[in-house]
Amino acid sequence: MLDSPIREHLDILHQAMADGGFVVLTGAGISTPSGIPDYRDSEGVRRGRQPMMYQEFLAAPESRRRYWARAMLGWPRVRQAQPNAAHSALAELQRQGQIDALITQNVDTLHDQAGSHDVIELHGSLHRVLCLDCGQRSARDDIQQRMVEQNPYLAGVDAVQAPDGDTLLDPAFEARFQTPQCPYCAGERMKPDVVFFGENVAQPTAARAMAAAEDAKGLLVVGSSLMAYSAFRLCRVIADRGKPLMAINLGKTRADELLDLKIEASCEQLLPLLAQHLTT
Repeated sequence: MLDSPIREHLDILHQAMADGGFVVLTGAGISTPSGIPDYRDSEGVRRGRQPMMYQEFLAAPESRRRYWARAMLGWPRVRQAQPNAAHSALAELQRQGQIDALITQNVDTLHDQAGSHDVIELHGSLHRVLCLDCGQRSARDDIQQRMVEQNPYLAGVDAVQAPDGDTLLDPAFEARFQTPQCPYCAGERMKPDVVFFGENVAQPTAARAMAAAEDAKGLLVVGSSLMAYSAFRLCRVIADRGKPLMAINLGKTRADELLDLKIEASCEQLLPLLAQHLTT
């Protein structure tokens, strides 16, 4: 059961979104109930070790070997993750025309699996792998199969799951790892088709997200601390234009001072109630 303040806030959100035209921006908090860890705590502070930077990944084969050894063990959990009630609720709101666009910072494709369409993936998708030498893309499942076949010594190795399909793997397991080669050009600079820390969002993707925000009647943030500028800038545009900016998020966000409404509750619990109200 929802307590009175949260129910009142839900009613305000319902009234704001009743006429449609909203855009929804999601972050890691919507996928944690599906078993995918997030990067930050409730204060917006990054958990654990520093993730690999884009420049580091490009710099040396050793860095790519380290990344792929850990990622090979982390992929099955991402691959097996299923959409939760929050993903399904947003898909239903989109089907009913209650939201005009869905933008996500997540790279797990759970929105697509839930039935959402034309999702704007700010940070790409782990389900694709990009060759930096020839520009061709491959399915991650295909690349995963190659890595498993080439690195049988890692079979049965247990590693602690980290955000975005990474794991905490003992460095002793990394030295022998055979990094994947491109099936098109045999290049060795294979990269998950995601935006690394230190890398810019692809310009066409950033432009598409910005256009959606500019056209929106308002923006609802779900499960994001908004610490990444690619997401925060969308909130800034909404606020600067005097449009409603609202959030469902457990903990601090970078846009707290800009928000018209913030509901600190589980999006997995709240979004199905919102969908029920808006589609009946």
